[in-house]
Amino acid sequence: MAPRNLWYMRNNFLFGSRCWMIRFSAEVLFKSVSFRLFCVKCDNAGNEPLKNEDLLNNLLSMGVDIDMAKKRQPGVFNRTITNEQDLKIFLLSKGASKEVIASIISRYPRAITRTPESLSQRWELWRRIMTSDLEIINILERSPEPFFRSSNNLNLENNIKFLYSVGLTRKCLCRLLTNAPRTFSNSVDLNKQMVELLQNICLSLGHNDSADFVRKIIFKNPFILIQSTKRVKANIEFLQSTFNLNSGELLVLICGPGAEILDLSNDYAKRNYANIKKKFFSHGCTEKEIQKFVLSYPDVMFLAEKKFNDKIDCLIEEKVSISQIIENPRVLDSSISTLKSRIKELVNAGYNLSMSNITLLSWSQKRYKAKLKKLNG
Repeated sequence: MAPRNLWYMRNNFLFGSRCWMIRFSAEVLFKSVSFRLFCVKCDNAGNEPLKNEDLLNNLLSMGVDIDMAKKRQPGVFNRTITNEQDLKIFLLSKGASKEVIASIISRYPRAITRTPESLSQRWELWRRIMTSDLEIINILERSPEPFFRSSNNLNLENNIKFLYSVGLTRKCLCRLLTNAPRTFSNSVDLNKQMVELLQNICLSLGHNDSADFVRKIIFKNPFILIQSTKRVKANIEFLQSTFNLNSGELLVLICGPGAEILDLSNDYAKRNYANIKKKFFSHGCTEKEIQKFVLSYPDVMFLAEKKFNDKIDCLIEEKVSISQIIENPRVLDSSISTLKSRIKELVNAGYNLSMSNITLLSWSQKRYKAKLKKLNG
């Protein structure tokens, strides 16, 4: 046999052997890995469904809306330990019905992760503010998040002590707890910074009773403690410079109808006011009239540009004058669809909007319907 053929056979045999050996080794290796993975999967499959099945069965037996709960906080269903039965027993002992408990868990499933000890401590702290267990149950029924959002009871306790120390009343703390629960999740230092800013603003405006000022502004705007001091300071400066307010006028505004403006992004406030001016200027208004309008109805600053413009256009198209709008700014509280339907009904009833009072455009539905019934005879 030719040397070349011998070389080919030898190398082909060796190469083939190597391929076979590599293939055999790989098969053994992959089979081994696959087998190990398969075993792990089987172990998990044996435990996880059982655990999830118990949780799901518990929640279903309690009347919980599982789809809603999974949509709200899906991570809760991956917990290895949950306390749904303890939560049920605890809330029943406080006077909650089974239906209320099911509703709480459906809307805020993280509630089932709280321990009985934590729940008891938190309840005692809330009772320092609320007058009864039923009052707390009613809040949880409306919105469970304030109570179950955090489990840091020490921080809650320290915040309650601090807010009482600066002169806030139980009624004010109740309002904070109900409407702006994040206040109590803030660090005490963060709340102190805002209170100190408000006290300094009070003194700079010539008002000596800083405790009274802080009480009024927080009660009027419970969200202020969850804003940044930078934002509040910028909005105070914006209001004072834009409307040429003296100290007394500014105090009245921010302790009253303008308190909520302090929550706005400063850029948003400036942009909205510029849009209001532009729109009213186009209808022949003076800057003095525009300022009067905004100061009498600070809520207009929350209306996005398009929504504000569309409402003004809707009223103008129906022969309502711009001076009528300035004198009755609360008509802008109503949605465009409500304005259109009411204007149509009033015109059909023979009501002359251009010559009559337009405040009924913003009345409650009950009051408006009674007026319409009279107009229709």
